[in-house]
Amino acid sequence: MSTSRPHTPRPHHLADMTTEQAAEAVTESPVVILPAGAFEQHGPAMPLATDLVRAEAVTDRVAARLSGRAVIGPSLPVGVSPHHIAFAGTLTLSVATFRTVLREYLDGLYAHGWRKVLVVTGHGGNNAALTTLAQDLLAELPDLEFAWSPLTSIAADVVARMPKSEVHGHCGEAETSQMLHLAPDLVHTDRFAPGTRNLSELDALPRLARRPGHPTLQVRYDRLSANGVLGDPARATAEDGAAIVDRVVAEITEFVEEWLKA
Repeated sequence: MSTSRPHTPRPHHLADMTTEQAAEAVTESPVVILPAGAFEQHGPAMPLATDLVRAEAVTDRVAARLSGRAVIGPSLPVGVSPHHIAFAGTLTLSVATFRTVLREYLDGLYAHGWRKVLVVTGHGGNNAALTTLAQDLLAELPDLEFAWSPLTSIAADVVARMPKSEVHGHCGEAETSQMLHLAPDLVHTDRFAPGTRNLSELDALPRLARRPGHPTLQVRYDRLSANGVLGDPARATAEDGAAIVDRVVAEITEFVEEWLKA
């Protein structure tokens, strides 16, 4: 007796297309969107794949709004996370490996005719690698248009209106709100615990690590927060999460629509 589960084809997903459908998509769907995440601690209450869950959810919504003018390519589920490595379960790629994997995705898509690729990353630790790869591509594949986008920072005005701690960020009010909206079954609300909430709690850090502006001294997250949380996830709400996600989806969709006209 078969134990396989039925699989419903997902609209706009390159992985669910046949090779003939993929060949047609090069013309009909000239933009490829790649979700990128991380496999890292997200405090006591949220899953290791939080960043990928958010990136894939946003990507699905953007592709749906674009009505077939973009396809979703393979995800990058593990990102650049050495700053979280002290916490159990965290996996990380080096910057070089992350760049290589993504570059080889791009080379394959380019070989089949795509010339516009957008990476949507749920993890800020990937940003530096994305920026440097984008610079290299300008010289090495000048006819490939490569773009990338973060998530939460696009909705900075929405986050600014939310109730939140003096120190907030990773696993805090904004990120937890998004997960309560997108994947509430993966959030252990009974395990909510505040992390570092006040600047005074960072006094144990070297002065240079607390210094605003640049130069910047990078430190590991276990030195920022004992439980990996910046902020208080108990203050998060699904309603705030929906407002953040809606803004992010709208901004990315608008960008791609303009891009398609170029």
